[in-house]
Formats: sequence, C-alpha cells, structure tokens
Amino acid sequence: MTKTNPGRFFEDYRVGQVIRHAVPRTVAEGERALYHALYPARHALYSSDEFAASCGLESSPMDDLIAFHIVFGKTVPDVSLNAVANLGYAEGRWLRPVWPGDTLRSESEVIGLKQNSNGKSGVVWVRTRGLNQMDEPVLDYVRWVMVRKRDEGAPAPEAVIPDLAGAVPAADLVLPEDLNFSGYDFELAGEPHRWGDYEVGEKIDHVDGVTIEEAEHMLATRLWQNTAKVHFDATNREDGKRLIYGGHVISMARALSFNGLANAQMIVALNAGAHANPCFAGDTVRAWSEVLDKAETAAPGVGAIRLRLVATKGDSGAFALKGADGKYAPEVLLDLDYWALMPV
Repeated sequence: MTKTNPGRFFEDYRVGQVIRHAVPRTVAEGERALYHALYPARHALYSSDEFAASCGLESSPMDDLIAFHIVFGKTVPDVSLNAVANLGYAEGRWLRPVWPGDTLRSESEVIGLKQNSNGKSGVVWVRTRGLNQMDEPVLDYVRWVMVRKRDEGAPAPEAVIPDLAGAVPAADLVLPEDLNFSGYDFELAGEPHRWGDYEVGEKIDHVDGVTIEEAEHMLATRLWQNTAKVHFDATNREDGKRLIYGGHVISMARALSFNGLANAQMIVALNAGAHANPCFAGDTVRAWSEVLDKAETAAPGVGAIRLRLVATKGDSGAFALKGADGKYAPEVLLDLDYWALMPV
C-alpha cells in the first residue's frame, strides 16, 4: 500500500462531504513582512499599530489577504491538487481580524458537483471556513474548481449546482468590533479621497504595473503552502510553464489599487471572482477598479464601498473587460468583486 497522497480526483467527492484540512498554522509578524516584500502593499491600517489604534483597534491586524491565502492554501491538497483551473469565488466574508499569534485551520464542505461534457474532468464546489485557535470563524467563502478524473470511465455523479448569491448584502457585512474612522488621518493614509468622493460607475486606472518574476511567485506559493501541481511542476502543463497562483494576482492587483483607493482599508466581503486568463512569469500586471455600490454602516465614520477590481497584462488604460461575445478580453487576468471599508 502506498503511503503517498496522490490527491483527490473528481470521482472522490460527494455532496455533503466535510473535509478537515491539515496542517494548522500559527501566524507570526514575519508573514506580514514577507507579504509586504512580495506585494507593494501600503494600506495604513495593516502597516502601523499606531494608525490601527487611532481607528479603534488594539493593534494592526494581519492583511485580509494573508488570512485568505493561508486558509485557501490548506485546502489545496484536498480540493485542488489535481485541478485544471480554479474557476471562481462567491459569498466570501471576513468575520473577524487575524492577529499575530493566531493559529488558523481550514475545513471545507462539498456543496456541488458537475461532470464536464468531455468526461475527463468535473467541477467541484466547496464552502470553506477558516477558524482560529478558539474555533471562531475568521473567514468563509465558496469556490469552485475544475478537477481531473482518475478514471474517465467512472460514472458521472448526479449534477448538483449550488444556488449562490450574486453579492453579499451590505447588511450582512461583519465589521471589526470598535472600528472607528471618525478621527481618521488622511495625510498619513496617503490620499485625501473619502467614501463620499466616489460615485457609483466611476472607473479608476491605478496606473502602476509590476512584472511577475518566477522567483517571487514561487516564494509566494510556498509561503501559502499551496501545493497545486500546476504552480510548482513545469512538466504538469503541455506548454512547460508554471501557472501563476491566482491569489498572487489578487494580492498584486489589490496592492496596485492603493494608487486611487488608498483609503479602501479593509476587505470585508468577496462577492464574486473569476481568473479570466492564465498568468505566467514575465507578464506585467496592471489594474483598474470600478465602483459598483456604496452603503452606510453602523460604525462611526465608516462606509462600505463595493468595488470591481480588474487585473490585466499589459495596458489597463482602456478599461477592457469583455468582448461583444461576452467572453473576457485576452488581456484580462482577474475580475474580482469585493466590499471594502472606507472613511466617510
């Protein structure tokens, strides 16, 4: 009997199946330093204990996407080790901040299955929760992934496609306890633009670009313990290229969005997301955003803003997204819909 883990294939999943993922991980300040070394992340709330304290928090929490990457990475050996592609996200909510010293673990429930028409693969939907050392949920989200079949002759399961919300309602957003932007320091945050300065439908070209390096994306994938073969093994794809982890593109685009959205401090929900086209080392990532919605919150001085974040390779100035056929333009890498918190 082999003792190695070949990963799950499509026929290994059952709707209702709950998977507890190995291995719990204690988060240290070093994670923040590495994150800020990998991405040009400069949002003040995640950079300064003093700034965070002025906003009502005990200290600076870990970046929201650090929590996402850690929770996501733990699911890979059980959910997407044999993935063809990670297809999308929905119904994501950050439920409480993650602090240095917290220990995170992940568990997922299979909520949908559908075999592809070619019989070689299928789509698996999972709802994943990240929990801290007190078993308090810090994050939950749905994602769906295309997974290879081990045996193309294996019978197809009954198709179950979950009914997912198009967006997290503003009323369901969870804000950190005691968050208060009434004394917010715009000068130290880096930009004067507040919640009231943004209009629904407004588009923002974030101007800057970053060329993806092989060494950096490999470091990031190892950091988040993402063991998907397409990211590590150059022989796993016919073109001999290692696919850039989609989360690496998310974090890069979010960091680039600082130029124009420096005061969109905290991500609190992930409404939808699609990795539209593959990204490879050597691609230059740029980003633009569109304001989709705005909502008031009960926290002093805090507003919620719903944003579409689009990452492209090459020029982002034309705000290209989809063609007349409804398909994503070939230069679009990421289409991400999220809620963030901003001073009013």
